[in-house]
Amino acid sequence: MTPSIRFCRSADGVRIAYARVGKGPPLVQAPTWMTHLELDWVAPAWTPWLAELTREHRLVRHDLRGCGLSDRDPAAIGIDSWVADLEAVVDAAGIDRFVLFGICQGAAIAAAFAARHPDRVRRLVLYGSYVEGALVRGTGSAAAREAEMLGELIGTGWGRSTPAFRELFARLLMPDASHGTSREFAEMERESASPEMARRLWRAFHAVDIRDEVGRIRAPTLVAHATGDAIVPFDEGRRMAASIAGAEFVPLDGRNHILQPHEPCWGRFWREVRRFLAHDAAPSRSGHTGFAELTPRERQVLDLVARGLGNDEIAAELTIASKTVRNHVTHLFSKLGVRHRAEAVVRAREAGFGTDDAGPVSRSRRDPTA
Repeated sequence: MTPSIRFCRSADGVRIAYARVGKGPPLVQAPTWMTHLELDWVAPAWTPWLAELTREHRLVRHDLRGCGLSDRDPAAIGIDSWVADLEAVVDAAGIDRFVLFGICQGAAIAAAFAARHPDRVRRLVLYGSYVEGALVRGTGSAAAREAEMLGELIGTGWGRSTPAFRELFARLLMPDASHGTSREFAEMERESASPEMARRLWRAFHAVDIRDEVGRIRAPTLVAHATGDAIVPFDEGRRMAASIAGAEFVPLDGRNHILQPHEPCWGRFWREVRRFLAHDAAPSRSGHTGFAELTPRERQVLDLVARGLGNDEIAAELTIASKTVRNHVTHLFSKLGVRHRAEAVVRAREAGFGTDDAGPVSRSRRDPTA
């Protein structure tokens, strides 16, 4: 499949390249390092991942700011700018609610986004994730010293014509990969970012701290981590899962930070992901479809319709105009395939709306941004 590559502007004006490919419900991949939207499709390290991610979903992904086809020298990098970039991409792609997938620092970005936008994330899948970077976990620790040392080596060795350092770095990420995969990944490293940007990003990744955010995640979450991961300690993945209410944790018997198809745990990982996402794909209790296409505001309106409120009462409850409520009702009726209010009430209550259980609807009603 050939991805459709487009561009959007983040909140601070940085241009972000994003791609859409595949068919099915939307799955958004938060950006990870060393990607290039144009080259990933022939990179041995990434093509198996892309094949799995597009198996049953329409994949939306973007190059991290400073990398690939996105602007290469942004002034700001860090968790806030990365989350803002993800916001810009999903808005530009016209996606309202979606499955969110993240690897490594992309998992930290995905977790922060899910905490800040609980109404937009249907399910969350995190692999090789961490709550705190090495520079936050312990100043002066062995992990922090190693991160500092590798950062300096990246700054001096990344752009050299000889790939020796980049291949060493690839081996840290994928110790069990073939020589050809490591060599081509080393070339991808050089193509993905400049030496200085690679160094800046490395330090920024290790300065991530989302301790105050992960506890606010409400989306059903699956966390997986390789037990022998040399880049992100296994305990960090376990800590991530323990920090998110109700999260499932899947330990994987492997050493590669970027899993590869020849590993026994590769098949298990994707079986667990498909099982987890199958719950999202299943119809509501009533067997009806269409609810997944509702916007957060339409879901709020439908919840109040199911509670028996009229349009004027809903307008007062949400502090919006009655005409706006009528428009929302018209749109949600169309999406659900119903013609009458009574039919909509029955359908909504069967799907869990209009009850004291928060269910599938956001309980934060008074949102002036309708």
